[in-house]
Amino acid sequence: MALRVVGVDPGLTRCGLAAVDVETNRRATLVGVTVVGTPPDVPLDQRLLAIAHGIDAWLDRHGPDVVAIERVFSQLNVSTVMGTAQASGIVIAAAARRGIPVALHTPTEVKAAVTGSGQADKAAVGKMVAKILRLDSPPRPADAADAVALAITHGWRGAAPGSQASASSHGGSAGLTGAQRAWAEAEAKARRAGTRRAR
Repeated sequence: MALRVVGVDPGLTRCGLAAVDVETNRRATLVGVTVVGTPPDVPLDQRLLAIAHGIDAWLDRHGPDVVAIERVFSQLNVSTVMGTAQASGIVIAAAARRGIPVALHTPTEVKAAVTGSGQADKAAVGKMVAKILRLDSPPRPADAADAVALAITHGWRGAAPGSQASASSHGGSAGLTGAQRAWAEAEAKARRAGTRRAR
């Protein structure tokens, strides 16, 4: 039985939403993808309301087992971070109302899981998303492809080190693929950063 994951690339202007079915053999199939958003000149309350309506409809339509959201990190542009965090909160609340678990993944984790490199650019992520899902081209715009990548990342988590299936079940780190090693390193780095911030 496939795990249905809704991936969300949060943002006020463009909030990418994707639904992906991931089988136990890691075969992933795209169920749907879209972008919900509003122009920057729309009042904040209306922008958040549009995202709320969009995610409510998406969750009700696809009935996911889990929602995977990009973890918000501080950047130079504080207003961008605030908008992303606000959009994330709307999505998390929508999932919570339905009893759907939420997982957060850093951009580096997602890049490592999908491409094998935590430093991959958006074009490389989009290209691999298309290859994994057997599509002729990546979902557009990039926010949509990022949402799909998040869903794939979480769906593959069971086959990645640091999750329920530990590295020992793969015969140690030597038995891991390049992508799995990169993913493990990205997860470890994110955990270390979180520990430092908590102190």
